[in-house]
Amino acid sequence: MARATVFSLFIILFYNSIFTQLGISSGNKIEYLPGFEGPLPFYLETGYVEVDGEKGVEMFYYFIESEKSPEKDPLILWINGGPGCSAFSGLVFEIGPLKFDVGGYTEGLPTIYYFPDSWTKVSNIIFLDAPVGTGFSYAKTEEGFYTSDILSARQHVTFLRKWLEDHPEFSSNPIYIGGDSYSGITVPVTALEIVHANQEGGMQLNLKGYLVGNAATDEWYDGNARVPFLHGMGLISDEQFQSAKQSCNGNYISPMNAQCSFVLDSIDSGSIGSWKRCNYGVKSTHDVGSMLPYHHNLTTSGYRALVYSGDHDMDMPYLGTEAWVRSLNFAIVDDWRAWYSGGQVAGFTRSYSNNLTFATVKGAGHTAPEYKPKECLSMLERWLAFEPL
Repeated sequence: MARATVFSLFIILFYNSIFTQLGISSGNKIEYLPGFEGPLPFYLETGYVEVDGEKGVEMFYYFIESEKSPEKDPLILWINGGPGCSAFSGLVFEIGPLKFDVGGYTEGLPTIYYFPDSWTKVSNIIFLDAPVGTGFSYAKTEEGFYTSDILSARQHVTFLRKWLEDHPEFSSNPIYIGGDSYSGITVPVTALEIVHANQEGGMQLNLKGYLVGNAATDEWYDGNARVPFLHGMGLISDEQFQSAKQSCNGNYISPMNAQCSFVLDSIDSGSIGSWKRCNYGVKSTHDVGSMLPYHHNLTTSGYRALVYSGDHDMDMPYLGTEAWVRSLNFAIVDDWRAWYSGGQVAGFTRSYSNNLTFATVKGAGHTAPEYKPKECLSMLERWLAFEPL
């Protein structure tokens, strides 16, 4: 059976089983899961939080307590990219404590197993289906399905406040907002909305910082890094690269002449179709521009930032991320060096003033923890503990 078909079957069977077991109440403790042998070795809760009563917007979440010290460990609100990639993707493919037994799969209900290199080893995590229309999150009105970066971020603030009202034992824990890919936009916007909400009064959220991986940030930096990245990785020839440089003059996003268009077309060879774990049909509008002002405002206001990049990602190449981080013109505190995990080089890092850390993850793709879980857990653990990578 093709890999894409197997994964699609996994999702259908798992979702059907878990949704039958959970119902739609707000806050269900889950002790058993279909396909998992015995009780879960960690605390899992799922449920809905209403974030817009007028439009009937209900956001679905998975919450997993830290396996270390839940009463004092940070609380991470994790939002997957897309927009439209389910929190389930983050839970079982990226940073959560569950994995599918892909290699042992034959037919029927898939087997899932405990994965020890989860970020829940050092933090409490809320995996949120966002924006509305993603995963199990829904609206009771048609109007409620229409959202945007800013509106969705405000709904995240409402979600957090309501969730913490129901879970007051976590109200004093440090809060971090995290995500990857398109969430490079969602995360900083949400963090700044929390800052504004705290300033306006009401329940105070103990925001300490944010983290983004292979993050969409600024079209100029992200898009124009792809051709140099392809050349550096040996995926296009020297002749193609030189021709692109000469005819496009460094602008690979909006070709200004026919020769540039021709060269860029020759560089793009397309790809075959594959299984998708994201709903790109969500009715979300991109209503913010570059994230550079957001990063500047947040970090200069005292909030910590971890920006990391799998160095084998062509979608959001680390070259672009490194360039926009450098463009903030912060002083270098700890210059470019290797960082290690398990005695091996795990990537390279540079720390800046204003508590900004940039790191590459060696050999990782677009969702770095999916490819290098041990290394990314080491990175997170050190960063949360205010230790150098």
